Amino acid sequence: MSTSLFDDFLKTTPAAWKNKIQVDLRGADYNDTLLWKTQEGIVVKPFYTAEDSTNYNVKTPKNGFNICQTIFVDDEKIANSLAIDALNRGANSIHFIANKPFDYKKILLNIDVKTVFIYFQFKFLNDSFQLEISEFINSDKTYFQTDVIGNLAETGNWFYNLKEDFIKLDRILNNSKNCISISGDLYQNCGATITQQLAYSLAHANEYLNKYGNSVAEKLSFSFSVGSNYFFEIAKLRAFRILWTALLEEYNVNNLEAHFFVQPSLRNKTIYDYNVNLLRTTSECMSAILGGANTISNVSYDAVYHKSNEFGERISRNQLLILQQESYLQEGQNFAEGSYYIESITQQLAENALILFKQIEKSGGFLKQLKAGTIQKKIKENAKKEENDFLKKEIILLGTNLQPNKDDKMQHELTLYPFVKQRNIKTLLPPLTRNRLSESIEKERLNSEKS
Repeated sequence: MSTSLFDDFLKTTPAAWKNKIQVDLRGADYNDTLLWKTQEGIVVKPFYTAEDSTNYNVKTPKNGFNICQTIFVDDEKIANSLAIDALNRGANSIHFIANKPFDYKKILLNIDVKTVFIYFQFKFLNDSFQLEISEFINSDKTYFQTDVIGNLAETGNWFYNLKEDFIKLDRILNNSKNCISISGDLYQNCGATITQQLAYSLAHANEYLNKYGNSVAEKLSFSFSVGSNYFFEIAKLRAFRILWTALLEEYNVNNLEAHFFVQPSLRNKTIYDYNVNLLRTTSECMSAILGGANTISNVSYDAVYHKSNEFGERISRNQLLILQQESYLQEGQNFAEGSYYIESITQQLAENALILFKQIEKSGGFLKQLKAGTIQKKIKENAKKEENDFLKKEIILLGTNLQPNKDDKMQHELTLYPFVKQRNIKTLLPPLTRNRLSESIEKERLNSEKS
C-alpha cells in the first residue's frame, strides 16, 4: 500500500499545464509573453517537469568545498602571517600569487602542508623553482596554476618563446603532480558568453591533451570565475564536468574527476555603491557551491579599488563561512541534482559548447584560432555587446547604471587603479583583456568629482 501524499493528486501533463497558462493569459501569446531567449540561445520556459530531466551523470565533489584565502606574496613573513591568520579564522585553503620567486619555506612556516589545500599562481615560468616547492611539500593537496597557453592568451606573448616554454613545462610535467591549471576564468572576465567560456576552456585543455596524451589529464585542474546569472552559472560548472568527462573518454580516460578552483567574477564589480558587491559575491559563491566547486576563494567587496586589507578579506571569508556553516551548504555540490530547470539548461549549455568546440577543432584547434585572432574577436564582440546593453540599461548594475547615489564620492578612496591599463609592449598576437562593465561610467563620475 502506497503512503505517498502524491497519490491523492491527479497527474497533470505538461501540455495540460501549458493549456491552463494559455487560458489565464487571456489572449496574450504564450511564446511572446512567457518565453525568453538568452544570449546563449537558450529558451527559458515558465515551468519545467520531469520531461525536462536528463540522463547526464554529473560527478560532483563528495567532501564539501574548501574555503580559500588569496594572498599576494610580496614580503614572505607578512604572507605567512596572513595565511596562518586565515587558517585560524576558518579557511582551510590558501592561494598564493607571486610575480617572482620567493623563499617558500618562510611562507609555509607553521602551515601543515599535508592537510591544507595550497594553490600557487605564478606570473612567471621557472621550472626549477616550481619543482623545488613541489618536492618540498609533496602533497596531493597542492596545486600549481601554471598555464603557458593561458599566459599567451592573456599577455599576447609566451613567457620566453614557444620552444622554451614547453621545454620547461615538459620538465615540470615529468616530475610533479597537479602542475597545470586551465585559465577558464580569463574568458569570463574578458566578456565571453557562457557557451564560449565552456568551449574555449575545453579546447584550451585539449591542446595539452593533444601534445602530451592522456597521461597529462590527471595533472590538470581548472580555474573558473562565476558571474551573477545565478542558475546559469550553476549549470555552467556542471556542464563543464559533463564535457570534460566526454572529452577524456575520447582519450580512454575514465572515472577522473576534474578539480575546480572558483572565484567570483570581477567583470560586474563596481567602485561606486561598493557594498552591492557583497550581494553579488554572495550570489556568485552560492553558484560556485551548487555548481560543484572544489575550492572557492571569494573576492572582497573593495578588491577593485583597495589594496588587500584585513577588514575586506575577513568579510569575504566570513561570507563563505556563513554559507558553509549557517546555511548548511557544506555539502551543497549535489543539491542541484534533480532540478529540472538546472538540468535542462546544463544540457543545452553543454550541447551548444560542444558544437563550438568541434568547430574550433575542425579549424585547427585552440592555439591556431588564438594565433589567428579568432578567439579574441569573438570574445570582444560579445564584450562590446554587453557594454552596450549596460549603457542602455538592459544589463543592470544597481548603484551604477540604476539608482546611483549622486553623493557617493570615490576619488580619494582609490588605492589601486581600477581600470584597464594601456599596454605598450609588442605582442605576438592580440591579448585578451580583463575588463569591467562599469568602467566608462565610473571614469566619467570620477572626472566630475574633480570639477
